[in-house]
Amino acid sequence: MVSRMRMLIWHCARFEYQPTEKALKNVEDIEKKRMVFENVLVVLATVEQEDTEDIVDVVRDELVGMMREVNAERILLYPYAHLSPDLAPPERAKKILDMILRGIRELGVEVHAAPFGYYKEFVAWVKGHPLAERSRVITKDEVMVVRRKGEKKYVIVTPDGRELEPSRKILKRFHREFRILVRKEALGEALAEKEHKMLEFLKRFGFEWENRSDFGHERLNPYAAIIFDLAVDYSRKVIRELGIPIYEVKGTAFFNLSDDAVKEHADLYGDRLYKIRTDRGSFVLRYAACHQQFSMLGDWYISYRNMPFGIFEVADSYRYEKSGEVELVFRLRRFWMPDLHIIVRDEEEAKKMLLNVHDKIMDESKKFGQEYELLVNVVSPEQYERYRDFIVEIARRINKPVLVAIYPPLGLSYYWTINIEYHIIDYLDRPREIGTVQIDIGNAKRFNITYVDADGEKKYPVILHTAIIGTIERFIYMLFDSAMKRMGDGGKPMLPYWISPIQVRIIPVSEVAMDYAREIMEKLRKARVRVDIDDTNRTLSRKILDAEREWIPYIVVIGERELRERTVTVRSRKDGKQETMSIDEFLEILKNEQNDFPWREPYTPQYMSVRIKYP
Repeated sequence: MVSRMRMLIWHCARFEYQPTEKALKNVEDIEKKRMVFENVLVVLATVEQEDTEDIVDVVRDELVGMMREVNAERILLYPYAHLSPDLAPPERAKKILDMILRGIRELGVEVHAAPFGYYKEFVAWVKGHPLAERSRVITKDEVMVVRRKGEKKYVIVTPDGRELEPSRKILKRFHREFRILVRKEALGEALAEKEHKMLEFLKRFGFEWENRSDFGHERLNPYAAIIFDLAVDYSRKVIRELGIPIYEVKGTAFFNLSDDAVKEHADLYGDRLYKIRTDRGSFVLRYAACHQQFSMLGDWYISYRNMPFGIFEVADSYRYEKSGEVELVFRLRRFWMPDLHIIVRDEEEAKKMLLNVHDKIMDESKKFGQEYELLVNVVSPEQYERYRDFIVEIARRINKPVLVAIYPPLGLSYYWTINIEYHIIDYLDRPREIGTVQIDIGNAKRFNITYVDADGEKKYPVILHTAIIGTIERFIYMLFDSAMKRMGDGGKPMLPYWISPIQVRIIPVSEVAMDYAREIMEKLRKARVRVDIDDTNRTLSRKILDAEREWIPYIVVIGERELRERTVTVRSRKDGKQETMSIDEFLEILKNEQNDFPWREPYTPQYMSVRIKYP
């Protein structure tokens, strides 16, 4: 458990203190008189960097309970900065202590507070019973128990607007993939463990853990690196197809937890915060591009004429996932988020834009042989009533049911109203969240993001959060999952042509054909094809086997006949067919395969004989 607030608590027969001088310059002047209390619960309290206003109710209830337990007549809150080296900024510390004071007073309990920001001398007569001296650390777990106020409720919403309570019996009427989602999310069933064969292929392509780093940090060998970079390029292409202006930015991953806006937003992630300390204080490593983009937007001059628009960054992101739960290319402590925030005028415009984003997310999954199942989260029962018709519209658009999670009232102070998770059901029959979109009504005010409307008034916009293709790593996971499903259906596993590290491998049968092989390679290179030559001193069958192991889409074999006829013999991985054709005919096939997808030069030498072997 992570500490939240530290206290030293004494039950005193008598306690006296007197302020001596200011410890902080900006505190108000007070009369420095001696104060005396009898039969008092003295609470020496340190407000730490991690503490926020959500600690107030827990501390209030804890202190009142202690006071009654020892039959004290009153409580004295005594600011005491010596219990921790990790202090909150003075303004926040005083605010939290004042809130605790008011909270106790509202319960009808006599409570006092020693002045904040002063050095004080004191004398304490602590009673001698077993409960007279105690220390207390309020934890995040305790805060979460108070904040939760109940459990999420799940409901199935059908395209015709019906609401159904999830159960094993009712699931029989729905398709298999949706049943798996509901069983896992709503019914809490543990799904059967199966052999995770994808890991073998991921490692073959160069995705590995970096064992000299923290848990959940990857390293990418050349094939993995180009797959990653092409996925990043594709994420940029996809967001620009939404038809709105896009502003791409770059920024830092470090944000200061002493900043109230950063702190309030970060606290919603609880123990998943990835933190570091420097000589300037405690910092959170961003878990998406939110902090950086919101900090920028707060400095921009935005008019209603500029809206809607998007702000985008492929952001290195950090979440402190449990070490036993990290998973290669899926659940990481450091990952990359192609994070798009769309700025709109109000909630109604946000709903219209969300539907456009939703359609785009669904279309993208279908391009790669996947079909999403939807988990729609709404922040409260009241918001569910407001968004019910909108949720039905989403179900109609996909012509299948959606699972809705309704958060309990008086729960966490979320900044969003509705959040949609897009899950594939992977080859191991597990729901795997890939894409997301949500409507944010809180962060514009928190980060002071405003726009000027047609009447010249400043207003807070509404913000859509989305990573249309998911994190870069999860997008790659989805592509490999499609390959695994293809293999399960009896086909050969393969990646899409445009993202395959090598798209064409040329295999000359003998040294006689080498010059012609080089000529073909140069023509393909000029036509933007990632091509290499296996010029190693090995058998033809071994060369073909290695190309097959690398899932290379097209293998070109060059022998004496091809040299004589100026043709190429092409073996296609997709359909297993082998055909002899002219180079121009082959180039036309490759041009259609590449289409308008992103392309990069290969990240490895073009001659296999000089290529370094790596694990």
